Amino acid sequence: MNRRIMASMLSDRQIEDLIIKALEARETSYCPYSRFRVGSALRTIDGKIFQGCNIENAAYGGAICAERTAFAKAISDGHRRFVAIAVACDYNHFITPCGICRQFMNEFGKDLEIFFVNDDRSYRRAVLEDLLPYAFGPENGPLK
Repeated sequence: MNRRIMASMLSDRQIEDLIIKALEARETSYCPYSRFRVGSALRTIDGKIFQGCNIENAAYGGAICAERTAFAKAISDGHRRFVAIAVACDYNHFITPCGICRQFMNEFGKDLEIFFVNDDRSYRRAVLEDLLPYAFGPENGPLK
């Protein structure tokens, strides 16, 4: 089911707050190698927002994306249910999460709304299930 055409579960104000937090988080990015700053803001089911930025490492495999940083902060604080995430970078091309981030987010729900944000706060919206169709997730494992 293509959920992109469905309305957001968030109010305009909640979307704007998420966008602002993602743009703010981008400012703390550590990316001396790629110079590709990314920020994200993740909203929990109870309305808390966790920010994340990309963090690079000289051993490239040790880098972590902004989306997973936000999730790691929220999960380490005990949160497991999420509503939406906004992602912003320096290039105004409505970037989408990478494949690893999509798979990581899938662990916590296929209905997650994702907002791809530009500097002017314009955005596009998708639902994770549309970005990662036929995903392998917790429902496919032995602990269904």
